Amino acid sequence: MEMNRILLKLSGEALAGEKHQGFDEETVLDVARQVKSVVDAGKQIAIVIGGGNFWRGRTSEHMDRVKADQIGMLATVMNCVYAADLFRTAGLKTRIMTPFVCGNITEIFQKDTAVEALERSEVVFFAGGIGHPYFSTDMATVLMAIEVEADGILSGKAIDGVYDSDPKTNPNAKKYDTMQMKDIVDRKLGVIDLASAVLAMENHMPMLLFGLNEKDSIIKALTGTFNGTYIES
Repeated sequence: MEMNRILLKLSGEALAGEKHQGFDEETVLDVARQVKSVVDAGKQIAIVIGGGNFWRGRTSEHMDRVKADQIGMLATVMNCVYAADLFRTAGLKTRIMTPFVCGNITEIFQKDTAVEALERSEVVFFAGGIGHPYFSTDMATVLMAIEVEADGILSGKAIDGVYDSDPKTNPNAKKYDTMQMKDIVDRKLGVIDLASAVLAMENHMPMLLFGLNEKDSIIKALTGTFNGTYIES
């Protein structure tokens, strides 16, 4: 499948590398190197980053869900500010868009501005989720991909594809090479949250899920040597 405008979803945990929290500079610089190679080849790249390397949901049953989700949104902003700066050191032009005001740190998302930036070969980071609680960065990923009319989603995770069971606990777990988004919905596989999977399915948005920590995994996903799971819409 030919993809020219891509929404790249990066998990926060994957960017943390073996530290499992915070930032791993070597990992982020390697992602930047791969993205530059892809952009230099004429592809347009927008990026959503999760916040799991800093925050995952409520830390206490006494904490309000809305406030917990707001902290998660801010975690994604921190990740994008960090990654965007390292991307610039790799020779890329970047900008960060959010659905809410962050002073002079980011700019408010506007479709036409984002598309124009992509067409100028800028890497556009979509931070802050969709700006509302009860929605994950999976929803922001699918929604932003649809809004900017991406050809598909690349999802880089700490795991290298979709399995029929957890490969961490089952050494005989089977990895799927291809599957339908409908399978994700019907079987509630948890690859992305259910609402996001339904939105992707209804809007015919395909997804390639791969292991971010594999060598040149982003480049391979776009050059025909993809080793993850292709989820057809």
